[in-house]
Amino acid sequence: MLALSEMPRILFLFIFLLVMHASGSAQEASALAGFGVEVNAFEGKVIKHTAKFHLPIPDLTTGTDINLQWKTYGKKDWQQRRKYPIVGIGFAYTNYGIDSVYGRCFSIFPNITIPLITGKKLEWTIRIGDGVGYVTRAYSRLHPFDTMNNAIGSNVNDYASFMTDIRYHINQHWDVQLGANFSHISDASYHQPNLGINLAGFHVGVKYFPTTSHPMHIVRDLKPLKNRWLFQFRLSMAFDESNAPLGPVYPIYIATGYVSKRWISKNKAFAGLDYSYHTNIYDYLRNNIGFIQPGTEAQHSYKSAVFVGNEFLLGRVGVVLQVGYYLHQAFQTEGIYYEKLGGNLYLVQKEHGPIKELFLCGFLKTHLSVAEFAEFGMGMGF
Repeated sequence: MLALSEMPRILFLFIFLLVMHASGSAQEASALAGFGVEVNAFEGKVIKHTAKFHLPIPDLTTGTDINLQWKTYGKKDWQQRRKYPIVGIGFAYTNYGIDSVYGRCFSIFPNITIPLITGKKLEWTIRIGDGVGYVTRAYSRLHPFDTMNNAIGSNVNDYASFMTDIRYHINQHWDVQLGANFSHISDASYHQPNLGINLAGFHVGVKYFPTTSHPMHIVRDLKPLKNRWLFQFRLSMAFDESNAPLGPVYPIYIATGYVSKRWISKNKAFAGLDYSYHTNIYDYLRNNIGFIQPGTEAQHSYKSAVFVGNEFLLGRVGVVLQVGYYLHQAFQTEGIYYEKLGGNLYLVQKEHGPIKELFLCGFLKTHLSVAEFAEFGMGMGF
């Protein structure tokens, strides 16, 4: 079994493959054509996203975001279909404002920037990234003693970053930008307590391209891909620590079946059924007689749901957004809706044959801004 501290690193590796998949081909056109260094200074406020969040809210949170970026130029078909997105490796430093409570966060995260509206001088973009964040303070019953911090349960966390900005192209070497950002850190309940920290704010920055910000694009006459239907399923696992800090860790088993349809050659819409069995809830009910009728523990330890979503196809990588509605809740409920954000790494992609897709997958399941667990597994389409 993988150590729990390794799970955020696996998610980081998954997204890192996206960056290497695209940036490797982007650099073949020229050693530095399309390569840029972006630096953003940001400030914002920590958001109290649940009533259980009792930590003092800092007056101001500040930080620095540095991003090494490569503009794709169209060697892969998906780059042209996505209007030549930008891939990068980001490094962020966050000073939450109360060092004795929150500590500071050092993070590294692969990311992709997608242009929404592009003009000659002005451009509106969105950047999505996910990786690993190291927080200098976390809940601890040992030295250093800190049992007040119920936001962060471990030093190693998942770090998710979302940015949108308006950028002005001064020339082929310099851009300036202004925008809004949101970040989230948590360990997805691998260690309790773990409410996570949400930060919303604004940023201003510059980007420098040593050679040029406009690498020569490859433009092909791409034929639209067939809007095919697939029957698909996923099998995955997650882990959840008991409600007690430093308590036992329990596996969660997840099975998902769905149908998908490809559309405009670069997306897949899908809908299906989600099932998860929670051994931590089962053991809790077995050890606490009186909540339910003895012998019915298993019936109150699973969740089932219907869901819809969309997958953004980026070559052999798919970025997945999913929203579900519970049909059956377990004994411990967390609302009637949930969300999943993650991705698929395709090992097999075929237009014909009995097995058209085979992929590894990883997702973070949340209820709005509160994470429930991170799951990893494998799926297939036929």
